[in-house]
Formats: sequence, structure tokens, C-alpha cells
Amino acid sequence: MESMKINHLEIENVKRVKAVKLEPAENGLTIVGGRNNQGKTSVLDAIAWALGGEKYRPSQPGREGSATPPYLHIVMNNGLVVERKGKNSDLKVLDPSGKKGGQQLLNEFVEQLAIDLPKFLQASSKEKAEILLRVIGVGDRLAVLERQEQELYNERQAIGRIADQKKKYAKEQLFYPDAPKELVSAAALIQEQQAILAQNGENQRKRERLHQLEQSYQRIMEQIQSLLQQQSKLESDLAIARTAATDLQDASTAALEASIASVEETNRKVRANLDKERAEDDAQEYIRQYDTLTGKLSDVRKAKQDLLERADLPLPDLSVQDGELIYQGQKWDNLSGSDQLKVSTAIVRKLNPNCGFVLLDKLEQMDMDTLREFGSWLEQEGLQAIATRVSTGDECSILIEDGYATVAGAPSMAEKPAISSWTAGAF
Repeated sequence: MESMKINHLEIENVKRVKAVKLEPAENGLTIVGGRNNQGKTSVLDAIAWALGGEKYRPSQPGREGSATPPYLHIVMNNGLVVERKGKNSDLKVLDPSGKKGGQQLLNEFVEQLAIDLPKFLQASSKEKAEILLRVIGVGDRLAVLERQEQELYNERQAIGRIADQKKKYAKEQLFYPDAPKELVSAAALIQEQQAILAQNGENQRKRERLHQLEQSYQRIMEQIQSLLQQQSKLESDLAIARTAATDLQDASTAALEASIASVEETNRKVRANLDKERAEDDAQEYIRQYDTLTGKLSDVRKAKQDLLERADLPLPDLSVQDGELIYQGQKWDNLSGSDQLKVSTAIVRKLNPNCGFVLLDKLEQMDMDTLREFGSWLEQEGLQAIATRVSTGDECSILIEDGYATVAGAPSMAEKPAISSWTAGAF
């Protein structure tokens, strides 16, 4: 199906409109101008009702004071005719071959946001981004990546907090550089002390033996005459005993006694050092986990970026970051009014390429340069826009005054002769 546009429209007795006939430009901007409360917005409301269906029907569609029911007649660029007329404003749709059709036929090319652009403009940043992602067909895949990104971010954040706590805890632990690496065993020290005491006891026995031998020698010397037969053996034993006792030295237990006395303090320091080492190792493990999650997070974010870069976006420099729509690096609330309209129109066009037109209300927010720029962009994109603007200037295609359409630059209705009668469908 070719892109559908409006070739011709006639509106009578809808809201503030009395009689309006309009042939919009095929491409670009067609501006319906006029002062406030003259019926400009009623023109757009009538088009929305004619093409969008009953949900766009105004609560009071008929013009106040008119006995004639609303009449809407729209001819599309492929010859399709849409009419609403009669007491109940019944819909009649004729396709180019003359066959009848209904709202279902219109729904094939009428994009709802094209006739209700404020719905998009007033949506939240997240909702705009979701619409864009749905348009370019990556919403589901991006949602999976964003869920992974959020899960990894939350996990990394938790790991980071724990790592910081562990580092702080390790830093606060006492450390004693003079303490040994391992805990000291009091039992081992006592055992070593007992061994030294035993050796010292043996030395004492040897000294006592020497003393006994010397006494015996003395007695023997006194009894030498009677003990000559024992002299040789005693002299030999005495020589051996003297040799064994000559180099004997008693070992001191003072150091061991001091170690035993201080073993609990030493072990306290060792335990403190071991606790600090474990705390530091623990902190390093969480830091390692944090770095690993950072790498995974970067991979997911790159996958998101690659997905969006490969997508068929409605405009260059249009993207989604952190769930928000971004254009030329700016968030929605930082965009100019013209850029907001440009982005909205491009997205709406992408939603349904068969819909070649869009309705825009209140373009008075644009200055003339911006208006011309926006109109040129619409022409370049082959888009038709029918817009309203509080103005009576040359930029307006037609002017609405007191519900009637007048040519821009023509005398006002106040300067024209009063219309004595008016027949429905006659202009």
C-alpha cells in the first residue's frame, strides 16, 4: 500500500467549525491559522474523528446552535472517500474501486498517534523510549539486555559494598610486626624447659659423682697401704670423671621462662596478624568479583549499543539510553520544540509507514525560521502535516474565522457582507 495522505477535506458543523474546505499540500506543512477560539483545533478534531473512529468522536460533535448535523468528507490520495453525515454521523468508506469499507479499512493506514500526537508528546520518557524500541523491533531483545544489565549492576553494587566493608575492617585490624608468623605452643616451651632441667640434673649428678670419687680418693689415699690394689682402677675412673666434668656448662632457662610467661601475649599478636591477613585476602576476593562483574556489565552495555546501532532508527542520532529516548545526545526535556515535533513525527511515521500524514496542534511555539526548517524536513521526508497556529500571517495556508475558512490575507469576516443563509454541503 502506498503512503496514504489527504487530498481534500470538507467539514461542516463540527464543534466550532461552520464550513471549512481544505486541500492540504501533498508534502510539507499545511497551516490552519487564525485567532483563538475560532475553530482551528476543531478542524483537527474533525479529521481525527473521521479517520480514527468513534473513540475520537467529540463529546458534543455538533456545532452549538446548528440544527444541521455534522458533515465530514475526506478524499485520500488513492481516491478513497471517507464520509460521516446524517443524524448519527454514520461512517461511509468507499475504496477507489467503489467497494464499501468500514473502520477496519481505515485502521490499515491510520496510525493512532498520527491523529493524536499529544498522546505521544505527553508520554513519559520511558514510554517514548518503549514506543521507539517497539517501532524498530528491538524492544524484547533490549529488555533482556537491560534486565541482565540491572541484575549485574545490582550484584556488582552489593559486592562493591562488601568489598569496601572488608577493606575497612582489614585496615582497622591491629598488626604487630615483631610477632612470629605462627602461634607459640606453651606445652612445647615447657617440654623444652623440662629437657634443659633434666640435663642440668644429670650435670648435678656428675658433679656429685666427682665429689664422691674425690672423697673416696681421699680415704683411699689415707688407706693407701691397704688399698694399693685399688689404686690403678680408681686413678683411671678419676681421670675419666675429671675429663667429663671439665667442659660441663649449665644452660639457662631464663629465656624460656620469659617466653612461657609471655606466650599468651605473643599468641594474641599472632592471631591479630592472622586475622588481618585473612581480612585482606577476603577483601581482595570481593574486589576480584567486583572487577569480573564490571567486565560483564561492560559486555552487556556494548551489546545494547551494538543492537541499537544496527537497528533501523527513524532518525539519525536517535537512540535509547538508560531507558530514555535520546536525540543528538540530548534527553527529551532538553530538546527544542521543533526537535520534539520532528522526533515525534518520525517515530509516528515509522509506526505505520502506510500513514503519510500527521495532525499537529498549536505550532505557535515555533518561530518562523524553525517553522520553515520543520516544513522543509517534512517535504524531504515525503510527509504531510496539517497543523494549527495562532496566527494570521502569510505562513498560514488558510485562516479560520468564526468557524469559516478564509484565504490568508483576505478581508476578515467582519468586513464581508453578512451571510443570510447557508446550505449544508455548499461552500
